[in-house]
Amino acid sequence: MSAETPVQSAGTFARLRRRFRDWRGTRPFWAGLFTILGGVPIAYFPYATLKLGTMSLTMATTAGAGSLIIGVLLITLGLTMWFQQATRIFAGVAAIILALVSLVVSNIGGFLIGFLLAMLGGALAVAWVPGKSEDTRKGRRAAGKGPQGEGAVEPSPEGPAGETGGTHPPFGTGDDGIAEGVRPEAHNGGYRVG
Repeated sequence: MSAETPVQSAGTFARLRRRFRDWRGTRPFWAGLFTILGGVPIAYFPYATLKLGTMSLTMATTAGAGSLIIGVLLITLGLTMWFQQATRIFAGVAAIILALVSLVVSNIGGFLIGFLLAMLGGALAVAWVPGKSEDTRKGRRAAGKGPQGEGAVEPSPEGPAGETGGTHPPFGTGDDGIAEGVRPEAHNGGYRVG
């Protein structure tokens, strides 16, 4: 194997991992995950039946329907954070409000587990800001500039037809650089002099 041997393309797992990382980086992923994880215990605990030997312990309460609704709404808000980034602030605030309501409605917010996860997810959603793209970070090229580097033709400092030196006034201006047909006070910020 020599240094000129082309690198083998990445395996399927590595490609999928890279695609997932790119997808995750463009949205409030952790906010959605924590909100979904917060909705699960809030919806689950009121309907859970624990078995301790031969004794079964049921935590069903009259607020079971409210807990189910809050849990399903939190899961839906978490998915909304993933797939509708534009609504992340609304989804974050709604997740925080639902987490607070779950304290009274559903077994102290899913025994504080669901409450804390939903609060964290909502706060992360409100705080998340989309990253800047590569073009924005590097800055766009100035208008009129072409590519730079090897093989690029640089403009010469000479003017047209071999004239050297000075700059020419823009089209529609006189020799003094003042636009034709414009009153003199328009050139000094609108203040009249004299």
